[in-house]
Amino acid sequence: MEQALQRILQEKFQKDIKDATKEEIYTALLFVTKEKMEGMTPNTGDRKLYYISAEFLIGKLLSNNLINLGLFEETREVLAKYGHDLTEIEEVEPEPSLGNGGLGRLAACFLDSIATLGLSGDGVGLNYHDGLFLQKFADNKQWEDKNPWITDNSWLTRTDCHFEVPFNGFTLTSTMYDIDVPGYKSGCNKLHLFDIDTVDESMIHDGIQFDKSDVRRNLTLFLYPDDSDEAGQLLRIYQQYFMVSNAAQLILKEAQERGVDLYHLHEHVCIQINDTHPTMVIPELIRILTTQKGFNMDTAIDVVRKTCAYTNHTILAEALEKWPIAYLEKVVPQLMPIIRELDARVRRDFHDERVYIIDKMDRVHMAHIDIHYGYAVNGVAALHTEILKESELKPFYDIYPEKFNNKTNGITFRRWLLHCNHELADYLKELIGEEYVEDASQLEKLLAYKDDEKVLQRLREIKKDAKVELKNYLKMTQDVDVDENSVFDIQIKRLHEYKRQQMNALYAIYKYKEIKKGNLPARPITMIFGAKAAPAYTIAKDIIHLILCLQQLVNNDPDVNKYMRIVMVENYNVTKAEKLIPACDISEQISLASKEASGTGNMKFMLNGAVTLGTEDGANVEIHQLVGDDNIYIFGEKSEKVIQLYADSAYNSRAIYESDPQIEELVDFIISKEMIMIGDPVNLGRLYKEIVGKDWFMTLLDVKDYIRTKEQMLADYEDETAWAKKMLVNIAKAGFFSSDRTIAEYNRDIWHL
Repeated sequence: MEQALQRILQEKFQKDIKDATKEEIYTALLFVTKEKMEGMTPNTGDRKLYYISAEFLIGKLLSNNLINLGLFEETREVLAKYGHDLTEIEEVEPEPSLGNGGLGRLAACFLDSIATLGLSGDGVGLNYHDGLFLQKFADNKQWEDKNPWITDNSWLTRTDCHFEVPFNGFTLTSTMYDIDVPGYKSGCNKLHLFDIDTVDESMIHDGIQFDKSDVRRNLTLFLYPDDSDEAGQLLRIYQQYFMVSNAAQLILKEAQERGVDLYHLHEHVCIQINDTHPTMVIPELIRILTTQKGFNMDTAIDVVRKTCAYTNHTILAEALEKWPIAYLEKVVPQLMPIIRELDARVRRDFHDERVYIIDKMDRVHMAHIDIHYGYAVNGVAALHTEILKESELKPFYDIYPEKFNNKTNGITFRRWLLHCNHELADYLKELIGEEYVEDASQLEKLLAYKDDEKVLQRLREIKKDAKVELKNYLKMTQDVDVDENSVFDIQIKRLHEYKRQQMNALYAIYKYKEIKKGNLPARPITMIFGAKAAPAYTIAKDIIHLILCLQQLVNNDPDVNKYMRIVMVENYNVTKAEKLIPACDISEQISLASKEASGTGNMKFMLNGAVTLGTEDGANVEIHQLVGDDNIYIFGEKSEKVIQLYADSAYNSRAIYESDPQIEELVDFIISKEMIMIGDPVNLGRLYKEIVGKDWFMTLLDVKDYIRTKEQMLADYEDETAWAKKMLVNIAKAGFFSSDRTIAEYNRDIWHL
């Protein structure tokens, strides 16, 4: 590594390691690492997977790649020898803006595990220039700015692969960029990202505004452009079709180069459709096979049906995409005859309008295409899959029980332990050996130490060090002070009402009022939030406004700020998660039961020794089963009750508010004079009305049980040995949530690579 680094620094900058700047060393390491990956053996096999996803939230890649190449320690030592710190070099790297939340981070973990297990499988997505957006706080509100990340020297490699993508009235030529995905001690795969050369970042103005109709210039600017108007919805269809048309053409091109007979495509290719965004790959493949490859309709449908599999990531009906026929006709008229044919076949075989592809409002249901014309449908946690089978997708399960299966999500331990928590990772190696890095079930060996006072003490010290590191990072990046001896209570995830950040904010109000009354906690509490709200999601932005107002109120009140702090992390992303997760004591997983498909943050926190405070929702259910009642804090109504309340339209937030003085007091505080002095009465008033009058995700149903359970947690935290035991059990039982296990199951049951 030392020689390679010296060589590139000399070639590019005429400098030695000791004299080079951080930026120059980062650039040199990028080139060295790319060289090493180019020399790696690609994972190959007779059957190849294409994992198509609108998001790949890959995070910074330097250290992750060095770990997987087995070069991390050596690089760290070489740099230290010349007075450089690898952690500081990492700060130079921009984070790729290619994803938003758990969906994109999961896709990134999956690519890592696919490569690590030596499977032949590449990711396919889009090369967004400005990602979701860069979040900024001003006047206690979220503001959006563009988030450019592509520099002259980046992990992207431009290829000479181009395809013609036909739209209504014009054709665009794509360019494919590749990012190498090295496996841990294994071969290398690729992430293929498609782009157009005519994209023009200069058209963005006033934050993230741009002309949505100028597709030749805007197509790959942003992930999830605002779709609150027709132009935005059309742009999303343009993006999705551009992604899948490129994917379909790439798949057929590579198959033919491998000598595959396209009539047997399904024997050599598997396509995983990650959520509904890539659904149009099904009609697009059928279109190409019938118009360009000589297939008749029956054969094309048969081959495609045996090639495509679908992962459902949501129980929220509004998140299952439905596009008006009129919009599809405007963008991709060539697909509509095929979609109509697919729908006609469904109607011929089944007389239940719930399973039709085109509904009576002339909308095309993307998930329905995936289920009818794919060979596997999977949920992403045991509870989620059961809810799909028993309620959300029951009409489909009744038709195709054999297609449905569960694949509980996982995370890559290389990034979420080795990379982000060196101290804990090294200590685990001391205690139980290195095998856990490749076989996460080995973490169970840690249970042998659950009564070892010395080990428990060391775990507490490692947690304290991570808290100090986070304290310093928050001081440096946001100029906020936190107390490393306080309890770190952390909720970091997309801002959505079903994730119930608003309930956590009501707890903050409760705690503030208690401290004002003189009921002081045994130990201070630091409440940390990190979340972006979609630009057009008004209530989500109102919840951020509430949290930021509470932050100002609490942190500036000398009676309170010795006992409690609130911190909203600005522009929450993978890099910030890597600092927050190792430092966490209480992991907030408080979604309304039956609404979170899985969650993966819950797994990352658990792996790093945090204790979960959660509802029986998503993968919390499986965490609970693994760690037992003593090592998790569960509250709130169960999913069966919640589903029944929705079915009967029996939930009434106003009745709860009016009949419970404590709840009334907490909710009224949102529009109290203290808050109105700090905040915007429009935002606070609208959120207050939403909670009292609608509260669609039932905050008030669970808030009292939530407060009671969190107070119990804070009391239990004071028994340091008992708490350290809970930490140890959580780490030991986290092995099940390795994405290596998830991918092995996908391969065993769905892909057969």
